[in-house]
Order: sequence, then structure tokens, then C-alpha cells
Amino acid sequence: MKTSDSVDHTPALVDHRAAVAAETARFVTTVRGTDLATPVPGCPGWTLADLIRHTGSVQRWFATLLRARIQEPPRSREVDLHLPDQQDGYANWLAESATVAADAFAATDPNLPMWAWGADQHARFWARRMLFETLLHRADAELALGLRPAIDRAVAVDGIDEFLVNLPFAAFFAPHVVNLRAPDRTIRFRATDGDGDGDWLVRLRPDGFALATAGAEAATADATVRGTAGDLLLLVYGRLHHDDAVLSHEGDEDLLAHWFANSAF
Repeated sequence: MKTSDSVDHTPALVDHRAAVAAETARFVTTVRGTDLATPVPGCPGWTLADLIRHTGSVQRWFATLLRARIQEPPRSREVDLHLPDQQDGYANWLAESATVAADAFAATDPNLPMWAWGADQHARFWARRMLFETLLHRADAELALGLRPAIDRAVAVDGIDEFLVNLPFAAFFAPHVVNLRAPDRTIRFRATDGDGDGDWLVRLRPDGFALATAGAEAATADATVRGTAGDLLLLVYGRLHHDDAVLSHEGDEDLLAHWFANSAF
């Protein structure tokens, strides 16, 4: 599987550690006092209770990896979650999970070399990944409750980049990613808000796919999807369909269908 063709995809100027705390606080506010049996359309088969348990568990698991300064794939995912017996304590537990993560962040140099499953083999990978796990599931909770998620544009741009940079490495838990190959076809994701930092061109080749090299903005794509950065972030994670009214698209419909059928994360 190919990765980015020598493109510098250094994380944008987003404070991932602070954003984890902010996104968790928004999540907690969203779910506090709600019926935690509410189904979550973005995660079929899950309820809000499942969504909270998953997000808090991921935060605590990643915090454990950071504290251990892991240098190879972990052999176990066991971690003491301190999950409350009653669901009415879940909101507070999720807030405490962010505190556990913040303590791990404070004790870890973000530039420390560490094993990570994605492109960036440093501790900062885990803070960035934790942010988008938390943000996405905060949005899932809002959508489940009939609310329209609001996503900071800079964070959304960073999140799209993080998704596309790491997707080639995700086959071990997203096996259909290996199908993302084609004879030199291109898909563009272009943000319609902001200026200068919302354009991604993905090249699919017989041996895999990659974000395009410098000069991609001038290249013609076989298919293009446009929308705000926030909506594009929800799109790449499968929370919006490319036919949704808030998005526009043009070009090869079969290519788009192929991408979205195989890029589930």
C-alpha cells in the first residue's frame, strides 16, 4: 500500500491535547441527562451508552500506551476502565477519561519516538488520533439526538488530512482498504470554506493509493466532492453520503462509489 508521495503532511496548527479536552466537554454536555438507550445511526447497533463507553475506553487505552512509551505493537488491550456500575455516572466518567488523557499528555513529550499504527511514529500521533476519535463520536451523539454538529474549520482540515494520511495503514482493522486501487484514477476533496488549505487529491494506482504530490491543486481529478471542511470530515468518516444536499460532486460516480464502499474506518 502506498503512502503519501513525499508530501509533508505535518499536523496543522491545532493543539490536539487541548482540543481533546474541549471535544470531550462538548460530548459530555451533549449526552448529560439524555436517554442513553438512544440509537446512534453513525454506529449501527450502538446506543449512546455504547458510544460513551467506547470513547472513554479509547481515551484511557491511548493514555496507557503513552505512559508506557510503547515501541512495538501492544500485545494486550486490557486497561482498568473504572466504568461506573450505573449509566447515570457515564457522563462524569467520560469527563474523567479526558483528565486521565490530559495527565498522560502532560507527562509525555509529543516528539518522543513511539510505535504507532499510522504514518507518524511519535507520541503526538496518539493525541491527534484521540482528538478525532473523540470529535467524531461527539458528532455521532449530536446526530443521534437530532442536532447539527458544528466543527471548527481548522480542526476539520487537520482531521481530513489525518484520515487520508493514515488510511493506507488501516487495513488491519479496516480490511476493505486494500481494495482502494485503480489504474491511475484520482479523487479530489475540496473545501468550499476558508482559503488555501482545503484541497486533497488522492491517486489510486494498481498498487494502492496516496495523497498526491505538490502541484496537486492544478491537477484535474476524475471525481470531485466539495463541501465545507466540517462536512467533508463527516463525509470521509461515512457520516454523510456524497449525495447529501450539503455536498456537491462531479465526475466518475463509479469511482466515488468504489472509494466510499472501501474506505470505512
